Amino acid sequence: MTQPFEGIRIIDATHVLAGPFAAYQLGLLGADVIKVEDPNDLDQSRTSGNDRALSRSGMGTYFLTQGSNKRSITLNLKTGEGREVFRKLIKTADILVENYRPGAFDALGLGYGAMSAINPRLIYCSISAFGHGGPRGEETAYDFVIQATAGLMAMTGTKEVNPIKFGAPAVDYATGTMGAFALASALFQRERTGKGQRIDLAMNDVALTLASSHVTGFLRNGSPPKPSGNEHPHATNCVFQTKDGLLAVGASNIRQQRRLWNLLGHPEMAKDNNDQRHDDRAREMAMLTELLRARTADEWERFLEDNGVPAARVRTLPEALADPQLATRGFLHKHDNVDGVDGSFTVPNTPFKLAHGGGRVTSPPPPPGADNETVLRDLGYDTAAIGRLRAASVI
Repeated sequence: MTQPFEGIRIIDATHVLAGPFAAYQLGLLGADVIKVEDPNDLDQSRTSGNDRALSRSGMGTYFLTQGSNKRSITLNLKTGEGREVFRKLIKTADILVENYRPGAFDALGLGYGAMSAINPRLIYCSISAFGHGGPRGEETAYDFVIQATAGLMAMTGTKEVNPIKFGAPAVDYATGTMGAFALASALFQRERTGKGQRIDLAMNDVALTLASSHVTGFLRNGSPPKPSGNEHPHATNCVFQTKDGLLAVGASNIRQQRRLWNLLGHPEMAKDNNDQRHDDRAREMAMLTELLRARTADEWERFLEDNGVPAARVRTLPEALADPQLATRGFLHKHDNVDGVDGSFTVPNTPFKLAHGGGRVTSPPPPPGADNETVLRDLGYDTAAIGRLRAASVI
């Protein structure tokens, strides 16, 4: 069955997490993704992750996470020959994604103006820390630096312990996801206009998007968000200690909180509006804290979910991955017998299903330059020419 982006070629000149993740999403949905790396300075994600042996071999888990369904070539863009190969690639491409410091590709003669001149239908996506232009446009950053800059760390943690960064590089992955959305939007627009597009995507903007309700709230009333730990303005939407562990209760709306209080045998505590909930929060918290200690977290989860109240035992990542629900989703793909990797490993697929032509993993993450010969021959280079490029350290 045809996938959404079959026939679309992406030149993935990115590194670390956000850029590669954007290209990976379209690759899962059928795009031909060609990853371009400097042979003298490979993507640093290849040496990152929690498996030191893999990191030393250039196949770190950070790279493996988003390297499937891609072909790999090495290309030194600091050389004239390397840039010439790159231009030939661009002529065959639908999309270029790059996430180098703003101005770096322009300095090489590979900026949007130059590339769109040789391929007017090209969609050129630049991902950076703060976007192109502006007083901070040339600054660089990583996920946790953006978390600090955008105010996310300051609103995360408890009243006693803050600021705290997220436990996962959420801004990187959110930027990659937003990048995939931007690319899909530009492709859709090109179908109507026939014209290429320039995408300027900033991690800092994405981080603030993740805090959208807080942004709107502060700009309305001037009250900045404060770290509240596992608590919420509504008592029935908080985390509580049970007989054996923590339980997240999500009786968020008026109907759910009324249902919760009825199930707990205290219908008199149910409120008719959110103002009443705010005014009586302290009493509700005290009662829920006492009542929920009567059972285990698993018992409460099953009882509340069976009766229409969102609730979950607070799980670790290993527990979450062992949930039998996940096995029904086709979200995880296991790779076996991959070059450069001793043993198997598992990577995420798309987090959504399509009735037909959905995301699938079709090839493993490649070693650096695994597809040099194939890609260069498709561009018209013969064996002798490829040998000269290799001898000159262009590839």
